[in-house]
Amino acid sequence: MPELPRLADLPTASEGLTATVPRQLVHRAAVAETLLTGWRRLGTDQFTVAAQWPRAHQLHVTSDRTAYEPLLVTETVRQSGALLAHAEYGVPLGQRFVLQELRVATRPEHLRVGPTPAEPALAVKVFDVRHRAGRATAFRYDADVSIEGTQVAEAHIAVSWTSESVYRRLRGGRTADTVTALPPPPGLPPAEVDRTVPADVVLAPQERPGRWQLRVDTTHPVFFDHPLDHVPGMLLLEAARQAAHALGGAARAPVSFHASFARYAELDRPTWIEAVRGPGEEIQVLGLQGDSAVFACRVGTVAW
Repeated sequence: MPELPRLADLPTASEGLTATVPRQLVHRAAVAETLLTGWRRLGTDQFTVAAQWPRAHQLHVTSDRTAYEPLLVTETVRQSGALLAHAEYGVPLGQRFVLQELRVATRPEHLRVGPTPAEPALAVKVFDVRHRAGRATAFRYDADVSIEGTQVAEAHIAVSWTSESVYRRLRGGRTADTVTALPPPPGLPPAEVDRTVPADVVLAPQERPGRWQLRVDTTHPVFFDHPLDHVPGMLLLEAARQAAHALGGAARAPVSFHASFARYAELDRPTWIEAVRGPGEEIQVLGLQGDSAVFACRVGTVAW
């Protein structure tokens, strides 16, 4: 692996940057999927993080290239936590992050794609930092996301991390090399889940209404940017997004997510996605393996 620049040598200003942060700091293999361009410490546990959003993206920009998807905001906030953990809280590269809770609420009227790539700024506040043996092992953080001074989203994430050796014990020897994903079954028609390409559909139809099998395609370049031994959280969130479209119909669009992650979703076991209508315009989504929940997500929707 090429040697990383020293953190002290990396640009931290939020203006005038011409490149992304090192992809390893946000747990991405592809530079194209690295959204962050810099950061700056403002005070104790307070930071600003700079990003750039592409005007076109396989998943996170609408097919007509007019709007950014809420899950692009989500991925940007996720990357911010990884960046700050490594660059500001001393978490070593190679530690395994465990996403526990995520809340993101977006303002879709402010997520239009403009004539140049959007450059959001994230005001991040870190709190509830936990330590073991003098090293940070978990924290929570809030993020306000703005574009040109206009707030477009707010988010909250709780995350922890562990060493590779502890992770391997927890995983019982499962690795990306030893676990083979189930073959993905045929998916729903793309239009039912607001997708245009069949390969981006992550739900397979079942006989029972409101229930689907998760399609896990480990060759997908976004969900599996690098080999994994489990179903990634962003794929589960996309399943919640698509379930909301399938259940709510074409007249409503997801704009917020509140997810909790109970345990790893295994690649070699079928994952079932169930969705029901909740209070108001909310869709409640549950991911199951066997009789155990792997995640739950409340998806807020609005008319469009």
